[in-house]
Amino acid sequence: MLVAWWLLTATQTLPPTRFPSPAEVWAALRQVALTGYADARLHEHILHSSKLVLMGFAVAIATGVPLGLAMGWSRRAEALVNPAFLLVRPIPPLAWIPLAIVWLGLGDAAKVLVIWFAAFVPSVINSYAGVRSIEPHMLEAARMLGVSRWMLVREVLVPGAAPMIFTGLRLSLQACWTTLVAGELIGAAAGLGRVLSQGALDIFPAMILVGMVGVAVAGGVMTWALGWIERRAIAWRS
Repeated sequence: MLVAWWLLTATQTLPPTRFPSPAEVWAALRQVALTGYADARLHEHILHSSKLVLMGFAVAIATGVPLGLAMGWSRRAEALVNPAFLLVRPIPPLAWIPLAIVWLGLGDAAKVLVIWFAAFVPSVINSYAGVRSIEPHMLEAARMLGVSRWMLVREVLVPGAAPMIFTGLRLSLQACWTTLVAGELIGAAAGLGRVLSQGALDIFPAMILVGMVGVAVAGGVMTWALGWIERRAIAWRS
């Protein structure tokens, strides 16, 4: 792919105004890393975006996973919550951006709210499905042994639903990055979305590609970290 990229740009098959050459991307990377671009240097953009993603992701875990477990375990909880959830679920996360701006302004809080919603839906759905996928004889055996409700949740429901929960968390993390970049395109003091937005305004394709690679690398590192946690949290699965 790298050789094809170099050949296509070196022979002008891809015009430099449309797609940058490797040398141009390297120069843009040095510029944003050493001198800065869009009011910050590369590590500051990455740290700012990562902070917003982690904040929204953490709130989504704290709210979505317990709600999904409750809906999967309790018919009453499902009957109470599911009608409202079914109404909210089809709304795209980006549709919440105008309302978040009205409520919280153009600051980071509005972006965290939108990121939370993007991650909330997959975490609820997969936690719910994880509980429903537990084999009935496991629950019957736990009841026969007379375990308490809290022990049933801790020793049966959560471990049994854990593989599906982590699947939902991976989907949630991907949704967080997609939504964050879209939110930062609208208005941000720093962040990888700000790099992309400013690169588009400056007609700077090389910097746009640097921003895209930055999102890919930051998202990939977080996905690897989540996979590392998953392997240790449910080591019995392998």
